[in-house]
Amino acid sequence: MEDPRERLVSSIATDELERRWQAARAWMQDEGVDALLVRNDEEYFGGYVKWFTDIPARHSYPFTVVFPLADSMTTITSSPPAEPGPKPWALRGVKQRLGAPYYPSLSYTATYDAALAVGVLKEMRAATVGIVGRSYFSVPFYEHLTGQLPQVRFVDATAAIDRIKAIKSPAEIALIRQTAALQDQAFAHLCTCVKPGVRELDLFAEVHYICTRLGCERLQVLTCSYPPGEPAGFNQRHFMNRTLKAGDHVVVLIEGNGPGGYYTEIVRPICIGEPLPEVRAAFAVAMEAEALTLSLLKPGAEPSKILRAHNAFMVARGYAPEGRLYAHGEGYDLVEPPAMLADETMTIQAGMNMAVHPVAKNKSVYTTLCGNYIVGEKDVGDCLHQTPKELFVV
Repeated sequence: MEDPRERLVSSIATDELERRWQAARAWMQDEGVDALLVRNDEEYFGGYVKWFTDIPARHSYPFTVVFPLADSMTTITSSPPAEPGPKPWALRGVKQRLGAPYYPSLSYTATYDAALAVGVLKEMRAATVGIVGRSYFSVPFYEHLTGQLPQVRFVDATAAIDRIKAIKSPAEIALIRQTAALQDQAFAHLCTCVKPGVRELDLFAEVHYICTRLGCERLQVLTCSYPPGEPAGFNQRHFMNRTLKAGDHVVVLIEGNGPGGYYTEIVRPICIGEPLPEVRAAFAVAMEAEALTLSLLKPGAEPSKILRAHNAFMVARGYAPEGRLYAHGEGYDLVEPPAMLADETMTIQAGMNMAVHPVAKNKSVYTTLCGNYIVGEKDVGDCLHQTPKELFVV
């Protein structure tokens, strides 16, 4: 008889899950929190559910976890009540699985999962509940939750779990390295596909194919191509119909996870033919900007100060300051704290997985590079990606 566990892709070891549960419960004990409530609906930015259960949320189907201080978890998924998912053999630390047919597009089902969560918390007689990831809770869910449990004190546990989750264990770092190695192979394949007559959409498809074959579970591919002197930024799938031409500058961002579900991301720009001097100059500035940020990624460093240093550097060299996000933590989420933003409060700490992708752009050039780094006890380590940091010419 077949073992159903053969259906599972790479999973986290049980002792790693137990390490997380123990750390979360230590904080709960100190703060007098009886249960945590966790909710995600997608894998790009769905790391909390994955962190507690090793099972990802997918495709906008909300997935809720009740994590008690002194008992096993309850999961709530969009599934038949008589056959709730995930299958019991795929779960650890879970005593109860609940399901209901709820979908974000059917507004009358918007509180089905909340009602189930309320029932669990009432049965537990929880007095204080920590919400993990407030931004992932829908308005109907949260209103139903708090309306039906007026006696419960709700606290925001997001920052506390973020601090634990951001520092990776040796087992996690080993999996992060596997994702980076996967992306090195994907980039090498990409280089064989970049040529005149190929659409950006074709590159998108090739990268998705090779990454999936190599073990990627969730992937975002952004493309950018333009003729000399007519810079363009990254495009989502809807805007990838352009055909590559001789002389183009091509930038493809590969950001996805690997076996175990950890994200890294890679960019190395590609020129179809000899690049113009201003393109080489811009890439050199992007390399310098990356080196500056890496020199500042030390334990205790404040992201807001790193951002200011980066922007001052770019402006002094005649390029645009960062208007979005050029460096951030990464793990089960494509973007996680700490991020190089003015309002970030989490400092850099040893064990963090940081993605760094400075952009050099002006009226004639748009280029960048990207890679991942593990912060050490004193400074940042070498790039996890082994692909050379250079401007590739095909």
